[in-house]
Amino acid sequence: QVQLVESGGGLVQAGGSLRLSCAASGPTFRNHYMGWFRQAPGKEREFVAATTWSGDSTYYADSVKGRFTISRDNAENPVYLQMNNLKPEDTAVYYCAVGNRGGSYYYIPNYDYWGQGTQVTVSS
Repeated sequence: QVQLVESGGGLVQAGGSLRLSCAASGPTFRNHYMGWFRQAPGKEREFVAATTWSGDSTYYADSVKGRFTISRDNAENPVYLQMNNLKPEDTAVYYCAVGNRGGSYYYIPNYDYWGQGTQVTVSS
């Protein structure tokens, strides 16, 4: 059973930065994505960023492109989401997830394993 544990959330002023971390334990999934999603109050969960299991390819939602960076040094290390120039609209619970590369990297039903989430709050 895969376990995903997120950390690094918190309260930050607009324009500030945070780095989220997602540590995965359990079986390895060499043909899978690791993704970050977020859900704001009253809104649906949405795709933020994803990377291949090895970290060699990355994908971003248009809303975060140029501000967020997803990274992973290798398949044994955590996945990070560096968030710069944060905006109040980035406020949400952020989730790490593992998804099958047989589907699209942004498609939520493609992701089988989810972390518990970490709160990110950006004040104006």
